This record gives sequence, structure tokens and C-alpha cells, in this order.
Amino acid sequence: MEKENLIEPIANELNITKKQVEAVLNLLAEDATVPFIARYRKEATGGLNEVVIREISDKYNYAVNLEKRKEDVMRLIDEKGLLTEELKNEILKATKLIEVEDLYRPYKEKKKTKATEAIKLGLEPLAKQMIEPNYGKSKEEIVKPYLKDDLTYEKAIEGAKYIIAEMVSDNATYRKYIREKALRYGKISSKLKKNAEDVDLKFKMYYDNTEGLAYIKPHRILAMNRGEDLDILTITVTLQPERDIDYLEYQVIHKRHLLFLTEVKEAIADSYKRLIAPSIEREIRSMLTEDAEIKAIDVFSLNVKNLLLQPPLKGKVVLGVDPAFRTGCKLAVVDPTGKVLEIGVIYPNEKSKGATVDEAQLLKSEKTIVNLCKKYNVEIMAIGNGTASRETESFIADVIKKNNLDVKYIIVSEAGASVYSASDIAKEEFPDFEVQERSAVSIARRIQDPLAELVKIDPKSIGVGQYQHDVNQKQLSEALDHVVEDVVNNIGVNVNTASVSLLTYVSGLSKSSAQEIVKFRENNGKIKSRKEIKDVKKIGPKTYEQAIGFLRIAEPEEKLDMTSIHPESYDKARAILNYMGLTEEAIGTPEIKEAVAKLDRNEIVKDIDIDKYTLNDICDAFVQPLRDIRDSYPTPTLRSDILHFEDVKAGDELEGTVRNVIDFGCFVDCGVKYDGLLHISKMNRKDIKHPSEVLSVGDLIKVKVLDIDYDHHKLQLELLN
Repeated sequence: MEKENLIEPIANELNITKKQVEAVLNLLAEDATVPFIARYRKEATGGLNEVVIREISDKYNYAVNLEKRKEDVMRLIDEKGLLTEELKNEILKATKLIEVEDLYRPYKEKKKTKATEAIKLGLEPLAKQMIEPNYGKSKEEIVKPYLKDDLTYEKAIEGAKYIIAEMVSDNATYRKYIREKALRYGKISSKLKKNAEDVDLKFKMYYDNTEGLAYIKPHRILAMNRGEDLDILTITVTLQPERDIDYLEYQVIHKRHLLFLTEVKEAIADSYKRLIAPSIEREIRSMLTEDAEIKAIDVFSLNVKNLLLQPPLKGKVVLGVDPAFRTGCKLAVVDPTGKVLEIGVIYPNEKSKGATVDEAQLLKSEKTIVNLCKKYNVEIMAIGNGTASRETESFIADVIKKNNLDVKYIIVSEAGASVYSASDIAKEEFPDFEVQERSAVSIARRIQDPLAELVKIDPKSIGVGQYQHDVNQKQLSEALDHVVEDVVNNIGVNVNTASVSLLTYVSGLSKSSAQEIVKFRENNGKIKSRKEIKDVKKIGPKTYEQAIGFLRIAEPEEKLDMTSIHPESYDKARAILNYMGLTEEAIGTPEIKEAVAKLDRNEIVKDIDIDKYTLNDICDAFVQPLRDIRDSYPTPTLRSDILHFEDVKAGDELEGTVRNVIDFGCFVDCGVKYDGLLHISKMNRKDIKHPSEVLSVGDLIKVKVLDIDYDHHKLQLELLN
């Protein structure tokens, strides 16, 4: 099929123009990256964002693969001399791969089956005769020509029925009808497997559960699958056998007055029970799982995006604390740039023989914290939320209060910190540190710049989302890489401070080219001009074009280099400045903000021959040259005192931070040791399909405690407007 014919359906489905689709595909074919297209080729795409650009790419690749499979199937059928014009048209009309496979099924080389054995015995003509009217003959007369050797009448009829059963099963129209009806009216059931052991009762709600296939939530499919994989649950898909068999009989038998009516009905029933139903059930399980995985990956991706967009607490000296009991809490003080100033260890949670905290260690730990805070003017303490977190928080809160320290603290998610600490990246960065010491550094840096620190960790280990280990890992990795790539490039990167990990996600850069940039600045000192990057090894013209707009220089020789304006547009940018009667020195000043506000953009588009998208982006960059989209987000809540879980009661109103958004609600950290569940039904919003429509990871919210289970540490919350 011509490329033009593939483009039109994509444009219609995404409700955009064919010109936009074609522009995106042409740019991708020229090895342009998605972030580059979204930012610097808006005039070609009509301002399409990264999500739509990737959708175009995915849908086009699917369409290309579909067309290739159609060609292969038509060729294979034609080689057997069985490709009719009608069948060819049916294949060409198919819009899904499963439809093509259904049409190919009757012609596919089959392994040994009951039907293929019967065909070897020459019974295929008999089977065809049995499903056609036979006037003036008896059954015995029709069957007699096929009886030879030890092939009896009964065996001949049995073999012919097997052939009919397979013919019915292979019919694409029948299969499509039954599959579609099953998805609308079928059910899925789960039961506790006999002698199974569900130690934590995680699957209790699925011990005897039945739901409609059309209504079951994606996360419940993944939960059932996990229970089945753990040998705890038995999962069954139930179709509608009576109605389906009635449909098949109508299609095969209606008004035919068959002599072999009873036998054909038996063959149809056998076809459904032995061939069609099990196959359709497997297909439906696969379709439900695939859809659930896509939804889970979408939720995980959105959570990771919002986590990476958490606003940095810039310019702060931070003391990171990696909590522990017996092995001690590892400490790391980092300056506002993330440089490690000092590391240490305290033992505030170590128990003495009497199972109480060792007082001597407690006093020593307190002294260490106070000394570090005063020595380095620590402003914030970041405490990891892992083992011994709340005990450590209690100790820190007491130290702050007792010593009247002008310090706040915050609980930081440790998710992935241990993965980072043992990674090659961490070993290279801190070769002389212990694993836990690296964790303390990571915890401290996470609040200074969450993005810069979290990009060092495999996104799958960040700890947001649901069932991430149960979904297609390749698709999950690709989706999360796209999320990180989009966030990094939307924010931009300081070329003089960015780590290799951060630079690797910049449009056009690879790990090796990122390493070369770091080597270049180490050998030559701070990079002062974007032009210098052309001299870096492995940065060719194409790489430079794709990456340079996302690389910023905070204190450049030329002010345009600190902006998101691409060097290819510098002449246009200077023309706009000249039009306003200003120079580059005005960039970022109140003067240029006022001038941009007064600018007649329709006139300047004509006067200097510039498209409206590039003009708007340049003007925005003039006003906020080092704009960070995270600056508009609310900063995390800092605390100086602790609220104990035991002190909370139903009816209390609390402030909290959304830690994770899932299909049925979200988990909220209210500073009471255990995260509370805010169910979707308690979000006080009508007609929402998913919690992500209301809340995002990192949101600061007010909640009311509806119920509290002190024994099982469960907190049920309601969102307050």
C-alpha cells in the first residue's frame, strides 16, 4: 500500500491533518528526535506535542507491519492456488492483525490434528457433502464410496465430523462474531485454588469473584494474573455457549434441509467446545492482559513524569540521612551544588541489652547532628523513608526542638536509592564511599534537584505505579525512557553541571557523546559558548543540531546561549531584538518583558519572515531565559515536628503529599509513618474515570481521616476541597 494511503487513516484517528502526519514521518525519517521535532519544528507539524508525535510513529509502524503481513498471507495462500478475488479483498480490508490471522487460519499449515488425519483418509469430500442438501439418497449410499480397508461407516462419519468441526472453527467471520460478543457479554471468574496458600491475604477479594469482561478494571486483570502465576488463583473466562452454538448452527445449517443434520450439529458443538471456545478464551485473556498492561504503563509513566517534575529546592545546604537500626544512620552533607562536604554515621536507634535505646549513643548522635548543622549552616535535613525512618524522624524532630535549630526536615522517598548506590554510576562518582553513604548523598540531592538525581536510576526502580513487574518489560522501559527524555528536554540542561546520566537523555546525545562533553569541560574548563560544543568528540553536525537547543550555558559569552532559542534561529532572534530597539544584554530584564508585551506579533511575522511558533518561543525565551517549568509547582512541605500515627483519630484534617497514583485511588503521606489510602470514591469529584484526572504524584493536598486501623496501620482518607 502507498504511504499516502497509510497516512489518511492516522490523520482521521488522531483528528489532525494529513500534512501534519506527513511532516512528522518525514522528519523522523531524517533522524530527527521527538523532542527536537516538538520544540523546533512546530511550523512543520502545526505545533504537535511529543505524545502525538509518538502516536503517529507507533500507528504508522503498526500500519506498515499490517500491510507487510497482508502481503505475506496473500502470497502464501496464492502459492497454494487458493487466493480468490473475494478473499484478497477481505484481507486488504482488514484493519487489525488478528483479523488477518483469522482469514489466514484455514490455509495455514497445520500440525497433526484429528481433522488432518481424516483428510489423509480421503474424507474431506464426504464432509463437504454432509453440509450440503442431499436429495434422493440415503446416508449409507453417500458414505459407501469412502469405506475401504478397516474404515467403517461409523469411523467415516466420525472423521468427516472432525473435518467439519475444523472448517467451522477456521471461519474468520464466525470467530470475529463470537469474540466480539464474548467481550461484550462474557465473564471472567477467579477462585482460590485448592490447597493454595495466600499468606498475606493479598488476593482475598478474588477467592470467589466473577465480573463482566466489558466492565472489569485493568488493575484487577493484572492482580488476577499475578494470583494465577503464584499458583493461588484459578482464572476462568466464560463465554455464552448456548447462544454461540445457536449462532453457528444458524450460519451452517439454516434452510439447508440437511440429511446429516444430527451429525452436523454434533460437529458444530464439538467445534465450539474443543476448538473455538478454548482459542477465543486464550485470545481474550491475552487481549485483556495487553490492554491492562498498556493502562498500567500509562499510569506508571504519568507518575514518573510528575515525580521528575517535582520542584527543586535550590540554593540549600542539605543533610541527607539514610536511616537504619543496628548498622546506624549514614549521613551526608551536600552544598547547594550537590557537592559532598562531609559524611558520617550516627546510632540513635541502636538498642541496648534492655531493649531500650542506648542513651550514650543517643547523646553522641545528637551532638553529631548539631555540630554538622552549625558547621555547614544546614537548612534542610532529608530523611529516607525506609527502615527505621519514623524512629529517625522522631529523633531528628527532638534534636531540632531541643537545640532550637533553625532547620526543617522532609521525608524523602528512598525508592531506587539502593539500586543507584550499588550501580556503576555511583561507584564511579564515589569510589571511596560505602553503599549506604552513597544512599545518603542521593537522598540529600533528591530534594535539591529530583530530576538530576533520579535520572541516574532505572525508572522502573523509582517506586511509583502498580504491577510494574507484571507488564511487558520492554514496553515499560521504552515508555519510561520516553517520559524521562521528554521531561529532561522540556526543562533543559546546564551543560557545565549536568552529569553523564542527565546528558544522555538530551535529544540527539548518546552515553558516549555525553561522556565526551563531560571530559571536554574537565579538560578545558567551563564551557562558555554553544559553539565550543562543536569541538567535542562524537558531536557531529546532526547531533549538534538535535541537541544544542536543549543545552544551556548559565553564564555565556553570548546571552542567546543561555536561552532555549536554537542557534539556527539566532539571526531571527537578533532581528526581533533590533525591531524592539534592544540588544542581547536586555534578555531577562524587565525592559524586554515590557517590550515583548507591546510587540505586534502579526506585523513582525510579515516584516522579518518568521513563523508564529518560532516567534512566540523566542519571545518567551527573551522574557525568561533560564525558565524552569518546575518553578511554578508547589514546593514540598518541610516540617520541624512529628505527628505520631497513634495520635491520629477519625475526623482529623491533615496535610499530605501524594506518593503514588493507581487505578483505584492514591496513597498519601500525611507524616504519620504509614501512607493513607485516598480511594477514588472519596475524591469528591463526579464522573472521573481515573484518579490521575484529579491528583498527581507530588501534589500537596488536605485530607480528612475517615477511618483508622491502628493494628494493621491502615488509614482511610477523604479529599477536602
